[in-house]
Amino acid sequence: MLAIAAAAVFFIAFILNATKTSTEVIFGTTSLTLVGLTLAALHLAGVGAAVQARRGRRR
Repeated sequence: MLAIAAAAVFFIAFILNATKTSTEVIFGTTSLTLVGLTLAALHLAGVGAAVQARRGRRR
């Protein structure tokens, strides 16, 4: 899920950069790129991964 969010943030940053849209500092392309990299790093670290229950007999 975090990878999808990172891809969306990267896409928004790309569109803003490609159209040379002037935005506030907090929504600049550099800020969005850093947020996307943070989301991608969290995804690779395993944050937000679903916990799978163990199925089978207990011993």
